[in-house]
Formats: sequence, structure tokens, C-alpha cells
Amino acid sequence: MGWTISHGTEANGLISPSYRSISVLDQHLAYVLPARDWRSMAPAFGKRSGDPFTVPAAKAAHIAGLLRVAAGHRLMPHDRAQLARELADAADRAAKARQPWEWR
Repeated sequence: MGWTISHGTEANGLISPSYRSISVLDQHLAYVLPARDWRSMAPAFGKRSGDPFTVPAAKAAHIAGLLRVAAGHRLMPHDRAQLARELADAADRAAKARQPWEWR
């Protein structure tokens, strides 16, 4: 089981990472980002239950920037950096379309 995240690049416009991969990414984000930045991402990465939620477009733009910073950090593992960039692109697409970024 996993998330279905809107504004992705797959053929259906979605990203489908596992719950575990998002949880592991969150742990790496906590390690490479300042605490204030990591906490500001809670609307997307603070969810532990898998319940659907949306992130407003403005917040998605903010999260996209932080994900890109984290992806470029020298201590971010390559596979997690790749997922962070993919999520950043999706968040940015949602923000530019002025649509909520949906996680189901």
C-alpha cells in the first residue's frame, strides 16, 4: 500500500510511493533540513495514518522549495534525493496550477 499523490509525471499524472518510502524520506528530511524548515513541511510529511489530505497551493510551493534544497544536500542518499525531486516537481506543478496538492 502507499500514497497516490497528484500532479506527478507518470502517465496518469500521479506519483505512487509506498508509505514506507515517504516515512524514510521524512527521516532524511529531518536530518538535512533545519528544524524550522522540516516542521513547516508537516502538512505533507507529518501524516502517519495514510488518511487522504490536501496541501494548499501556496504551501505546496513552499514545500517544493524545501524538497529541492534537501535533494541537493550532500548527505541525502541518491534514491531519497530522487524521490524528493519528484515530489518537489509535483508540488510545484500543483502550485503553478493554483490547485491543491492531493495525497490519497
